[in-house]
Amino acid sequence: MNNDNRFDDSLGDSAIGGSPNIIPQESALDANASALGTTGVDPVSGQPVDAAAAVGRGEGVGEAKEVQGLSQSTIVRRKFLRHRGALFGMITLGLIALLSFTSMGIGPIRGWWWQQNATGSATLARPAGAPTLELPFWLGGSAGIWFDSGPFPFGQDGIGRDNFARVMEGIQTSLLVMVVMGVVALIIGVTVGALSGYYRGKTDMFLMRFTDLIITLPALVIGAVLGRLVFTVPEKYFQNTTIAYQIRDNMPILLAIALGCILWPGLARLVRSEFLSLREREFVDSARVSGASDFRIIAKHILPNAIGVIIVNTTLLMSAAVVLESALSFLGFGITQPNMSLGNLISENQGAFATRPWLFWWPGLFIILIALCANFIGDGLRDAFDPRTKRIPSEAAMRRATKALQPPAQPAVASTGKEGSQ
Repeated sequence: MNNDNRFDDSLGDSAIGGSPNIIPQESALDANASALGTTGVDPVSGQPVDAAAAVGRGEGVGEAKEVQGLSQSTIVRRKFLRHRGALFGMITLGLIALLSFTSMGIGPIRGWWWQQNATGSATLARPAGAPTLELPFWLGGSAGIWFDSGPFPFGQDGIGRDNFARVMEGIQTSLLVMVVMGVVALIIGVTVGALSGYYRGKTDMFLMRFTDLIITLPALVIGAVLGRLVFTVPEKYFQNTTIAYQIRDNMPILLAIALGCILWPGLARLVRSEFLSLREREFVDSARVSGASDFRIIAKHILPNAIGVIIVNTTLLMSAAVVLESALSFLGFGITQPNMSLGNLISENQGAFATRPWLFWWPGLFIILIALCANFIGDGLRDAFDPRTKRIPSEAAMRRATKALQPPAQPAVASTGKEGSQ
């Protein structure tokens, strides 16, 4: 028995380096747990807890438990769905796109609202072409229980064309420009930023100086010049007018490509900064040592880790493209007849703002909605992909969590008096 005691004492001194002031890890955890008034067991789940986390060395333990065992895509999706602004933007933009494409159709496929007076002429249904949309009686209107759209819910212009049909066609054009411009800016910006950040040196210097040159050029002026050249060059250098008409018919796509070639520098610089930091990580060194090519390292290892920054900034660029396209069309340098655009509708009806304001309100309203929805979606994606953003719980949730973490009350044990007799 004495030998066992001597062996235990010598083992304890040697294990802790001969210093009696150093406490083993298990004893330190038990001491911290007893100092906090707990037994080292979570009262909610019944699982043992780390006392080091309880004293402040694991501030992110609660958040880590929430995402434990989940993939990165699941974590991003959950954080995105908790963002109310992003949900509002996604649902609203989806409803606008659904209303536009189903009502007017796509290409030769006609929708449920197709009317001949959308492109021709018709008599005015109401004086001055006022909207036929009627509110229900419980909102002070003259309709029944539901809204009554009538034949021209957004009103008519001076020659009787349906404003609703023209606005829906303008929405289709704006969404087309937004998507095409985003894809073009994404391809150019990611390519330039990836090559510049990965190879550095002379490649970085050349690409970044070219990027700085593009940044200094005003996007509105360059877009106006390119838009004017699209009309003048075919008429001046091509004898066949068919080419000029084909270019005018495809003007939305051409304008979107031109805007994408202007708005990519900001994305390229952000991608470059991400590549500069990621190329020094251990997994890139391991891939390089294993013999992976530069293209495989960029495409398979670095690019997936920078996808958050790319998606967020591409979304914000798409919202800026909607406003820029509307501004160019309003000034007469963008999309013109026979194509329809929201900015073009505002430009045509700006003189009727005082007499027939509904021709001006509806295109402006949808421009604001589309731009805001794209911005809200970009904000939600930024918060979802950024691991540093944390959701602040409400006061009620904090009270429930505090109550759940309190140790259960120990039942009182009645004294029988036998201990004293023993």
